[in-house]
Amino acid sequence: MASQEQLLAALSAVTDPNTGKDFVSTKQLKNLQVDGGEVSFDVELGYPAKSQLQRLRSSLVAAAKSVPGVDNVSVNIATNVVAHAVQRGVQLMPNVKNIIAVASGKGGVGKSTTAVNLALALAAEGAQVGLLDADIYGPSQPMMMGISARPESDDGRTMEPLENYGVQVMSIGFLVNPDEAMIWRGPMATQALEQLLRQTNWRDLDYLIVDLPPGTGDIQLTLSQRVPMTGAVIVTTPQDIALLDARKAIKMFEKVGVPILGVVENMAVHVCSNCGHAEHIFGEGGGQKLAQQYGTDYLGALPLDIRIRLQADSGKPTVVSEPDSEVAAIYRTVARQVAVKVAQKAKDFSAKFPTITVSKDT
Repeated sequence: MASQEQLLAALSAVTDPNTGKDFVSTKQLKNLQVDGGEVSFDVELGYPAKSQLQRLRSSLVAAAKSVPGVDNVSVNIATNVVAHAVQRGVQLMPNVKNIIAVASGKGGVGKSTTAVNLALALAAEGAQVGLLDADIYGPSQPMMMGISARPESDDGRTMEPLENYGVQVMSIGFLVNPDEAMIWRGPMATQALEQLLRQTNWRDLDYLIVDLPPGTGDIQLTLSQRVPMTGAVIVTTPQDIALLDARKAIKMFEKVGVPILGVVENMAVHVCSNCGHAEHIFGEGGGQKLAQQYGTDYLGALPLDIRIRLQADSGKPTVVSEPDSEVAAIYRTVARQVAVKVAQKAKDFSAKFPTITVSKDT
């Protein structure tokens, strides 16, 4: 009969493909039971990885069966996304575990397209996901998510998020005429954005992706100071002028205590659809150098591909319109890396702290 020590030794040889660590030393493997030739155990992941579960289960079963005397193996793999620490002095939001900002510092680098595909990829991997369009002046998520309805309110004070492709969405674009210009000063726009964030009845979100407007002005700064952010993803192209503004966005988040989860390099290379010639139109390797310079992760590179643009414009972004494509696979890899980075952050224990009240004796 196999012993628990033998099984743990065999199972420790299986590493998590996303972290490079084994499940035994990280204490993710739990409830190991041995009954004759029957073995069962649980594995808990701190991030969603639906597309990898079958392969991971097969590896764990094979490792357990390599121990003499083991006939049958039962493995239960579960995902448990928890709330993680945010900026000091900022309270977590109810029903939202982790808020991830997607920023660029500059417009026109594909930030909104990256944000929507990141949200859809996290949802495809099994997470509960929301998407907040924080661009008050140029909301694009209603078009990209294929939603044209108006939010409903049951109590006259809060709004229900709209939903498509399994993602909850809120945007100022749902509340105004598409052709109407938002001629608001900074404080008005900031107040409207906070209302969209806090007066939306988000439903048990593991992740809320916030598509920030370009720049480092009032809205970005206020959000970074008041909204409980787990971290930020920086989107850039390899072009020097885009990298210049991406650096400013990184510096802004650093100053307000929001961790940088990594850099996504958009429009990294263009492959001609006729001849297959690859050309680095906006330069080469800029995103990697930026990540190295600031000691953060390089999450991946997306090509300059007309299909990404067409799919986003039609309201069916790449992850849902071509889920088996190479580009969708890149988005899912980026999403898993972001989720893993979040899972490695310090957990939030504020809900476990006792409430202390001071009363004056009379």
